[in-house]
Amino acid sequence: MINLFYLVTLLPLAGFLINGLFGKKIRNEKLIGIISTLAIFIPFVIGVMTFLELTSMPPESRNVIITYYNWITAGTFSVNYSYLIDPLSITLVLIVTGIGTLIHIYSIGYMHGDAGFAKFFAFLNLFIFSMLNLILADNFLLIFLGWEGVGLCSYFLIGFWYEKKFTGDAAKKAFIINRIGDFGFMIAMFFIFNTFGTLEVSKFNDA
Repeated sequence: MINLFYLVTLLPLAGFLINGLFGKKIRNEKLIGIISTLAIFIPFVIGVMTFLELTSMPPESRNVIITYYNWITAGTFSVNYSYLIDPLSITLVLIVTGIGTLIHIYSIGYMHGDAGFAKFFAFLNLFIFSMLNLILADNFLLIFLGWEGVGLCSYFLIGFWYEKKFTGDAAKKAFIINRIGDFGFMIAMFFIFNTFGTLEVSKFNDA
């Protein structure tokens, strides 16, 4: 199942693109709901199988790094787009995709008849995609981008019914608080790279 692990993040991203780009053309709430929910449920199934595969390994081997490509290289600074699969991250994957699936199923009925039905599910899929990158990333830069994506989706979802003043105010409050967190996160990354010469999480696990 580890060979299929790329689908864990790819499917929520695909769900976001399908609903975001073609949701208005589909115009079928049931189909939109099925697509969005399967985009989270299938990763949950893959996560369960990966969890079982991981637990069958010797304890010292339960840290698997999957590198997809070299993302950024500038002088001594190099960052790969890679995921770290270990007992902690796979447990969080199961929580995010498992609860996320239930939220999607509930939202099908909750959002029934809403004009922004497809847009809402697009934001939900993007939120799950960002959260999965946040918990699986093997470097702090990718964690930061996952954090940014979660913050952006929180802003969109909290203020979804933006015509209501209190939702708009709540969304702005969440946005501002996240920006404060961004500042601290970036400073921490600069200090980490300056001190250790790397942003890879797995290097700290080996220490």
